Amino acid sequence: MQKNEIARVTIEDIGVNGEGIGKVNGYTLFIKDAVIGDVVEAKVIKAKKNYGYARLMKILTPSPDRVEPRCPFARKCGGCQIQEMSYEKQLEFKNRKIRGNLERIAGFSPDLLDKVMEPIVGMEEPFYYRNKAQFPFGTDKEGNPITGFYAGRTHDIIANTDCALGVSVNQEILEIVLDFMKEYRIASYDEKSGNGLIRHVLIRYGFTTKEIMVCLVINGKKIPRGEELAERLKKIDGMTSITISSNMKNTNVIMGESYETLWGQGFITDYIGDVKYQISPLSFYQVNPVQTEKLYGLALDYAGLKGDETVWDLYCGIGTISLFLAQKAKQVYGVEIVPQAIEDAQNNARINGIENAKFYVGKAEEVLPEYYREYEKEHPGEAAHADVIVVDPPRKGCEESLLKTMVDMKPEKIVYVSCDSATLARDLKVLCGEGYQVERVRGVDQFPMTGHVETVVLLSKLKSTKSIEVEIKLDEMDLTQAESKATYAEIKEYVLKNTGLKVSQLYIAQVKRKHGIIERVNYNTGNGKAKIPQVPLEKEQAIEEALRHFKMI
Repeated sequence: MQKNEIARVTIEDIGVNGEGIGKVNGYTLFIKDAVIGDVVEAKVIKAKKNYGYARLMKILTPSPDRVEPRCPFARKCGGCQIQEMSYEKQLEFKNRKIRGNLERIAGFSPDLLDKVMEPIVGMEEPFYYRNKAQFPFGTDKEGNPITGFYAGRTHDIIANTDCALGVSVNQEILEIVLDFMKEYRIASYDEKSGNGLIRHVLIRYGFTTKEIMVCLVINGKKIPRGEELAERLKKIDGMTSITISSNMKNTNVIMGESYETLWGQGFITDYIGDVKYQISPLSFYQVNPVQTEKLYGLALDYAGLKGDETVWDLYCGIGTISLFLAQKAKQVYGVEIVPQAIEDAQNNARINGIENAKFYVGKAEEVLPEYYREYEKEHPGEAAHADVIVVDPPRKGCEESLLKTMVDMKPEKIVYVSCDSATLARDLKVLCGEGYQVERVRGVDQFPMTGHVETVVLLSKLKSTKSIEVEIKLDEMDLTQAESKATYAEIKEYVLKNTGLKVSQLYIAQVKRKHGIIERVNYNTGNGKAKIPQVPLEKEQAIEEALRHFKMI
């Protein structure tokens, strides 16, 4: 297709950023504001070789799942990508997205996913759930300060102080700041010129404590008449912390590197379950507390702690999951690259009286392998061990070196929490190729009205869980007779015919060895340094079925 071409498109799916996806004669188009089931007229605005981006011109036939958005700015704003889709269908789409990535990228069979996937965890009220919002400030054509959210893929501000995803008090706070700016002619920051003072306002709200934080991000060192602004803001019920963060750099990063208190204290408190957290303007803290409690509850349930386990929590942030786990574990070690987050984690452990959580500053992919090497030096002949490893990485997932160390530590369970099911699937494929199997998978809708979804996965170490005691006389044992029942070629043929999978002689030998069948065929293991590929779970199960068919096991 060519730029400016008009096309009639049926929307079949939704992309990572919430765009509708449809095809025209095999050519894929991404169309913002279209939902699954829509038939639309769209104009191509960017054309690549195999795909393009198009602007929605007209909805020819609306999807049966299309709804009237609660926010009048939903289509313009970049914050809510799928608010025009019914919430029931949003959940179906997100569950399908997780499953699709696990099938396509991880290679898991539909039968396996039918067994391990549990229903996605949705919300009773999928609006007004955010405990944190960052509002950019700008100037309208008349020269008045405005605030709201950026239009999709731009830095053009949609003026709106009443976001349908945030708490209601946000509007009152923003109107006070805007009125103050107008009264004293305080200018909004201009990205192009670098002039102006007010860049952003960060608002945090404690859903349990009802405490409120306001942090003004400014292009300077102080706000003229800042004490007067604080006087106006502190009249709001629950106002606890009013701070300033200076950011004078020409950057898209919102917060400055530090902050100072204008009024009150430098933090608010909130709870997830029974654990109390102190949250500063710079703290990472999950934005949806209702779903976060469900998410961490699932992680704790999947970990199945009994009280005597050593647990590693990688990418631990301010210790949110770590402290949840520490309530049930013997010892928890948390790792996080941000020093401020580790300080918060240590403080949060202290205020909760939790003494069995220790935190390390650094990259998880560096800290854990280094710990493993040092442990081996200090304990010759003994490997570092973890009973459970919990990992909650950024969208890019885990680095290969970290996955290798996790496997080397031989945890009985790995609980993987992911905000991107594509990189999750990639990492699960590696872990399942190294002796782990997926036991449970569940999505949690942490971000309703957007295309994003969290996933929690439980992996367990492959081992035989069933045994039977039998008495066998040595002169009755003849494993060579069992081995002779079928050749490698016959086993390969059986697996291919019944499962469609191609298996190597090496994989068959590994499975035969696992079941105690003497191998007649040698396979080259090189000089001992080369890594021997391990049979994937799906192929192992297929080979075992063939061995049963030939009465070899």
